[in-house]
Amino acid sequence: MKFRQTEPIAIAAAKASFSAATAYRIEQDPRLPSAKREPRERRRPDPLSAVFEEEVVPMLAAAPDLRPIAIFEEMIRRHPELGHGVRRTLERRIRAWRALHGAEREVIFRQTHEPGRMGLSDFTDMGALAITIGGAALEHRLYHFRLVYSGFEHAHVVLGGESFVALAEGLQNALWALGGAPSEHRSDSLSAAFRNLAQDAREDLTRRYDDLCAHYGMTPTRNNKGIAHENGSIESSHGHLKSAIKDALLMRGGADFADLSTYRRFIDEIVSRRNARNRPRIDTERAQLKTLPDRRTSDYEEVGVRVTSSGGFTLRKVFYTVPSRLIGHQLRVRLYDDRLDVFVGGTELMTLPRGRAHPSGKHAQVVNYRHVIHALRKKPMALLNLVYRDQLFPREAFRRTFDALLERLPDRQACRIMVDLLALAHERGCEAELAEALAVGLNANDLPDMAALRAQFTPDPEKVPTVVVTLAPLQSYEALLDDSQMGDAA
Repeated sequence: MKFRQTEPIAIAAAKASFSAATAYRIEQDPRLPSAKREPRERRRPDPLSAVFEEEVVPMLAAAPDLRPIAIFEEMIRRHPELGHGVRRTLERRIRAWRALHGAEREVIFRQTHEPGRMGLSDFTDMGALAITIGGAALEHRLYHFRLVYSGFEHAHVVLGGESFVALAEGLQNALWALGGAPSEHRSDSLSAAFRNLAQDAREDLTRRYDDLCAHYGMTPTRNNKGIAHENGSIESSHGHLKSAIKDALLMRGGADFADLSTYRRFIDEIVSRRNARNRPRIDTERAQLKTLPDRRTSDYEEVGVRVTSSGGFTLRKVFYTVPSRLIGHQLRVRLYDDRLDVFVGGTELMTLPRGRAHPSGKHAQVVNYRHVIHALRKKPMALLNLVYRDQLFPREAFRRTFDALLERLPDRQACRIMVDLLALAHERGCEAELAEALAVGLNANDLPDMAALRAQFTPDPEKVPTVVVTLAPLQSYEALLDDSQMGDAA
């Protein structure tokens, strides 16, 4: 068209590299071929013409969140003659109607993140990976901390549910591993931790969380309950981390670990590799973090308990045994996610593994046979119907041995032999070796011979070292005193 402004049709067509006939046709009608094309009519009748405006639109207007599949099934129920082939047509028609007449939808506003400003915390369930410890399934979660700007991550294995204790321990581990604290810490709504708590307990938990953040100079914030994208910088990272763990398990050749500490080191190694990829950004953000305080704050819950005549105490629907000399005493218990530190007054007595009540609400027991063996020796028949009998046996071989004794001997004799076996394991410090000996006997269908076992695990006098103590002569002390006095005089 530019050449046509100054040249005749034939010359303009030649300069534009097309024929003169095409030039004359364009001169007569300059519209594009697509604009000349007649709109295509429907090739078949609209199957929804009789129902969409009269029935579907009122349903959409009355219930905007109604799913297309529900509308489709209702239309088929009302009008069987439509057939299942109209489903996609109905879905496209509903989508088009909602684009023109639907309600306004929520908008997600992308944010600019500054280094050192925000850290995020959340828990994620690990049940899908089927982790086992010594062949036993490990029900656990991961506490997951992440810095929004640099992507620094920290993961902590949590044995129980979502709780303030797990949050406090995991968060502080993350901050001390990082070497600083962000200005703001965001968590979810803590609804799982608040579950089944009274109002006073909820207020106390909120205050403790605020105090924890204040100790590190962080502003505590929470995303709204049920709105995952407000915590999106860590929600999406959950999936990436679990995918990395799954790949590492496949390369490892299995998901079974010898003990919990080995599994925790496995998780730490994976997280460290992921952090190594972001090292430059992490170093940049670390320079903007707040300085850590001189010490950690409490990451436990302190509870007072009284030791009953049963030789233990009950805490959170779990019975724990302690030495019987503590019966009647009031103890202070520091409750962590994976352990209990027990104090009498200001003196720390022991650390107990933390137990969990059964999901059904049934009480559980954490039992150490060494705490009660002296009392069982006086009352061996108490073992027969003991509430926590199965938890009393330290190893599987002991339980199997007691089952074999009950099957082949009178109850009284079976209980006496079993108590003697436990006493032998305690007094001689040979629990693992004795379990191996019992397993060999069970495989041979033999009952334990107490005389032979006592002889086997009696210390050999020839192997006991002879200790010779040589006393220094008293004159040497006098010489030291003389040297000291000479030094003072000088």
